[in-house]
Amino acid sequence: MSETVHNIEEKNAYLGQDFLTWLWFCSESNNGQIKDRHGQEYLLYLEQKVTVQGGEGESKDTNVSNGQLSELKEARMGLRSGKKVNQAKVKIEQDSEAWEMQLKAENFDFTGLKTPKVEMKVEEGEDPDSRFLEKMFLIEKSLEVIDDLYLYFLQKRLGPEWNQELSDMKKWIQSGE
Repeated sequence: MSETVHNIEEKNAYLGQDFLTWLWFCSESNNGQIKDRHGQEYLLYLEQKVTVQGGEGESKDTNVSNGQLSELKEARMGLRSGKKVNQAKVKIEQDSEAWEMQLKAENFDFTGLKTPKVEMKVEEGEDPDSRFLEKMFLIEKSLEVIDDLYLYFLQKRLGPEWNQELSDMKKWIQSGE
């Protein structure tokens, strides 16, 4: 039983790494512009902290790029040596709203979610729950965006155009751009 659970976790981590690597590729190949499976447009950036990992067990090797205005050089070098993104700080913008979160490939966990700012001052006659509900809406929207991007990735990953996408990703990785 535990062997099966372990295999599932490995496959999830592998898909998660492919997803985060693909997000980085898409964001840089299109000046941050990315569309979900519904055609909704977003600006998406990987910034400040990106971790890439390769190998298995005792031979796991990790490169981390961290810092304000980081060019993510260490992570890029790791990609060129065959590693994949296993954790990244992702910033998503749509219209004038922005979300930030740290995504982990192994279990699709995210931490440090920052949603667009919600004005906390309640005007006279306004529902006191409205601010809370707005914040919950913004949290839910961030989950929906990531879910939609992941489903779009899976459609590409399992579709006939994946070989071309993979070829483009390899060129992007080797170019260092």
